[in-house]
Amino acid sequence: MAQITATSLPSFSSSSPLAFRLPHNGTLRCQNVACPRTPSLAQELSARRSQLTCNVVVSNHVTISRNYKNQAIRAALSSDGNAVVATDSKGAGLRGKLKKVVLAYSGGLDTSVIVPWLKENYGCEVVCFTADVGQGIKELEGLEQKAKASGASQLVVKDLTEEFVKDYIFPCLRAGAIYERKYLLGTSMARPVIAKAMVDVAAEVGADAVAHGCTGKGNDQVRFELTFFSLNPELKVVAPWREWEIQGREDAIEYAKKHNVPVPVTKKSIYSRDRNLWHLSHEGDILEDPANEPKKDMYMMSVDPEDAPNEPEYIEIGIESGIPVSLNGKTLSPATLLSELNTRGGKHGIGRIDMVENRLVGMKSRGVYETPGGTVLFAACQELESLTLDRETIQVKDSLALKYAEMVYAGRWFDPLRESMDAFMEKITEKTTGSVRLKLYKGSVTVTARQSPFSLYRQDISSFEGSEIYNQADAAGFIRLYGLPMRVRAMLEKGI
Repeated sequence: MAQITATSLPSFSSSSPLAFRLPHNGTLRCQNVACPRTPSLAQELSARRSQLTCNVVVSNHVTISRNYKNQAIRAALSSDGNAVVATDSKGAGLRGKLKKVVLAYSGGLDTSVIVPWLKENYGCEVVCFTADVGQGIKELEGLEQKAKASGASQLVVKDLTEEFVKDYIFPCLRAGAIYERKYLLGTSMARPVIAKAMVDVAAEVGADAVAHGCTGKGNDQVRFELTFFSLNPELKVVAPWREWEIQGREDAIEYAKKHNVPVPVTKKSIYSRDRNLWHLSHEGDILEDPANEPKKDMYMMSVDPEDAPNEPEYIEIGIESGIPVSLNGKTLSPATLLSELNTRGGKHGIGRIDMVENRLVGMKSRGVYETPGGTVLFAACQELESLTLDRETIQVKDSLALKYAEMVYAGRWFDPLRESMDAFMEKITEKTTGSVRLKLYKGSVTVTARQSPFSLYRQDISSFEGSEIYNQADAAGFIRLYGLPMRVRAMLEKGI
């Protein structure tokens, strides 16, 4: 380990020399130095700089910064009067050195501030990435200008809507995955497709790190990072909300002003929302008290059921091997089909869920979700399974669906266990083909008809009329055998 030593300075502790240790990792640390905070400290350090073995320049802000053999040296006084000196490789930031970082970027205040923060703290180039997962064109307008104004070198936008629906939403739909009886996993499914695209972009632009704007109290940080770990474990991950001193919106605005970052002038929503083609979630404000009823004007994808049309609408969903493929006989792409059902379902006030859920990080949270098209599709797919799956298969499928939903909620999309369960779901629903007719009316979805060429329902067997296949007299023997354990227990209790 190399060591650089400077002569002792009268203005410092007379018994402590100024010693710099230069380890292999490029970090230079100052040891055994006590620096009293005095008005003349900067001048005294400047006057004595010729006595140092390395080249140091003193600023008027009691911060020392200069290069020593292509390495950046910084010294600053802490609140207790001690001097701390550190160095990193050329161009490094306050927290280390990264070459290029791909940032999940929305254009809002938080991610706009993260751009200069990354450059300042990691001395890196920042490439902003935005995924179009059906959140709406308004959220994508002007993003490139915002990103570059914040200091990013470029903005990469990818349309992931079809991939999102086909490869993430529909497998969950086929599996019947619902978290804690209500939540249709809208945000949970979107995070892995976005994170996967970020890994791809990182490879394309030669980035050595990725970053996100998720807070340290939510589920999304886990979902993003587990995907990063699964797809490229060599990528470094930066999560500013777990590192920086910014505590809220006002702090972020102040930081933005200091770094000449344009502050978004849009009206700040009182709710925290996440939108994609599958759903829209609402959290925060009055929703933080589970006793409060959501305000009527909060909803954006669906009308109030009380205000929905007074006439019902009938639709027919076509399904092939557990996957929706058509609406009213017309074959549509996955994203187009879902978008159309969002419009129709929202018109009739369908798909509103108000729930208190258990977050992965341990706390409970209250959220309100709008999933109009998804609610319609779940009703159709589950109903068709009533024709094509037998009792034991449905029971096993439903039990696995709980675990499947839990894994998706927890961000374990690329876990081999989920992938194995998905293979089971694909196999078990290969004959779930047919159509389901539904009635949409004032917040409700009612099944009115279902049919399948692979239906296990036989009218000639189920009819109350006589049947050659089913002899009602056979039921007596079945009941005696099926109820034998219960009969034996009762005999024991009665001493028979």
